[in-house]
Amino acid sequence: MAALGDSITAGSPKWDPDEGVRNRLGAALDPESQFEYWAQLRLGDEVTFRNCGVFGERTDEIAARQDACAKGARYLVIQGGINDIAQGRPAADAARSIRGMVIRGKEAGLRVGLVDVLPWNNGHPRADRPIAELNRAIHAIGREERVPVLDFHDALEDPRAEGTMSARYTDDGDHPSVAGYRRLGTIFRLP
Repeated sequence: MAALGDSITAGSPKWDPDEGVRNRLGAALDPESQFEYWAQLRLGDEVTFRNCGVFGERTDEIAARQDACAKGARYLVIQGGINDIAQGRPAADAARSIRGMVIRGKEAGLRVGLVDVLPWNNGHPRADRPIAELNRAIHAIGREERVPVLDFHDALEDPRAEGTMSARYTDDGDHPSVAGYRRLGTIFRLP
């Protein structure tokens, strides 16, 4: 399973697939700070994850790494979009990049899945509308391209404060906490 995405895929703020970043994290390093860790525990030997998350990347930048990440994989899960929103890129542009990755993955013979965009506490409320717009587009892409979409947004959203992650599911307001990543790992399904 090639997990392609941004810092959410990488496991920020306490994990990163890049050894240099892990070395800088020092004592804060925690491999449980990634949804792949928890999904792997649940799925067992059925699949092995390759974490291809890169902090700060927009969907167009993620797309540029797709072939290298997916090489030799049977499955591809695509996650991204929050950095597009944070950098003021239109949701429609991010959706085009995501659709392109889905199409390329399917053409390569991979079973493809998508992840929608998480709530963003530090961007709330101004980012709520673009996140909702991009999530609607991601779910439409899933239906149109016949690939499953994992609803990570709703899994972490605080039912008492729409547009934000529950306090137990985030430590920094940008990324899931270990408890948040664990929650995401429990809902993860193979495409």
